[in-house]
Amino acid sequence: MTQQSEVHLFTDGGCSGNPGPGGWAFLLCHPATEKKLENSGGERETTNNRMELTAVIEGLAALKKPTLVELFTDSVYVGKGMSEWMPKWKANGWKRKEGKKLVPVKNEDLWQRLDQLLQTHQVQYTRVAGHSGHPENDRVDELAVAAYQKYL
Repeated sequence: MTQQSEVHLFTDGGCSGNPGPGGWAFLLCHPATEKKLENSGGERETTNNRMELTAVIEGLAALKKPTLVELFTDSVYVGKGMSEWMPKWKANGWKRKEGKKLVPVKNEDLWQRLDQLLQTHQVQYTRVAGHSGHPENDRVDELAVAAYQKYL
């Protein structure tokens, strides 16, 4: 069995207003080779949560083969969604409990795309405190903000 390569994925998403113009960004780092890849994008009208999810999806989609990934994000929504909520949502047909009834999961399209990527890559979630002087997290925050600035 060949050893999977291991990468660090730093992601961030944000909006000016929620909803409002939004941006996402990722930074992939390969610790063994120190190679880096970053990308970002934006949308005219979106939400913080959609941008946080998009950043992770775009980062994972940039990987060309199954990879061991440590995901660093300040988004509790993404982290808990991946590690706690998604298995229940899938079991309930992408629905979540609200009171006593099941309602559609918000951002279902993005959660399903993320779920597909999680079938390919082995992802471990590490929470990073936002705006805490973490260099890579600060970098993706800067890129995400720059990505939505053009819509202001």
